[in-house]
Amino acid sequence: MLGKETEKFFVNFECRNPNQNSIFIARELMVAKANSGFLKVFLLAILAGVYIGFGCEISTLSAHDGAGFLGFGPNRILAGAVFSLGLMLVVIAGGELFTGNVLIVGSVLDGKISKMGLLKNWTLVYFSNLIGAVLLAIIVFYANGWQQNDLQVGVYALKIGVGKVNLSFAEAFTRGILCNWLVCLAVWMSAASRNVIGKIFAIFFPIMAFIALGYEHCVANMFYIPKAMMLATRPEIVAAANVAADKLEHLNMLGFINNLIPVTLGNITSAAIFLAFFYWAAYLKTQKE
Repeated sequence: MLGKETEKFFVNFECRNPNQNSIFIARELMVAKANSGFLKVFLLAILAGVYIGFGCEISTLSAHDGAGFLGFGPNRILAGAVFSLGLMLVVIAGGELFTGNVLIVGSVLDGKISKMGLLKNWTLVYFSNLIGAVLLAIIVFYANGWQQNDLQVGVYALKIGVGKVNLSFAEAFTRGILCNWLVCLAVWMSAASRNVIGKIFAIFFPIMAFIALGYEHCVANMFYIPKAMMLATRPEIVAAANVAADKLEHLNMLGFINNLIPVTLGNITSAAIFLAFFYWAAYLKTQKE
């Protein structure tokens, strides 16, 4: 729940410019997030990692054989459409997601949050998201859902992880930039809505687009790659996937870290610069002047 001052802000705030409305509401939300207590943030961030993992899981299931029926493009759109469940759960049910919390940069620029407060929030949320995402990956692995459709669901999940750990630094970084540009637009727009339907529509299209276009989200990869690493221990999945040995050898902890670093940096870059800074400069800074 938001603090009393933030709730009062929502009730009383009116603005003729809908873009500016989103900016002020998002700013108040980010301040509330940064000022939340340790335990609250820790628990909600674990849940957010789990929720994004659920989005990954349903996206994998829907996309694993859809191209044969729908064609490549429509299948990617379907995968993105169902993945949007993850951010809907985070925003509507409640969660602390690292990629969205990068927007706290705007509140730092506005002088409402300290740099140390920002770093503390990012660190806690990032590693708590990791706990939640890996926890769900372990649970779904032992639930054996990957055995569906004669192991093809597991084969597809393995290939997703292999593809991610074999991206170059530049590919992972730039895809991370593009991803969180869209993700934070979804968060930004959903903040302006006061009803669930409005939040769903605000979230759906940007999230569908980032998955369909093949961009990289650090918290999603905290689920995809560990799950693929576990699947790689199953000989029947490896045999059915027929992945080249030189590609498969990167599916390990080092490969996981080598993916997370550039993707995370890319996610931070787009949200901090192209959204938080640009909108702060366009609306909040100019208002003060």
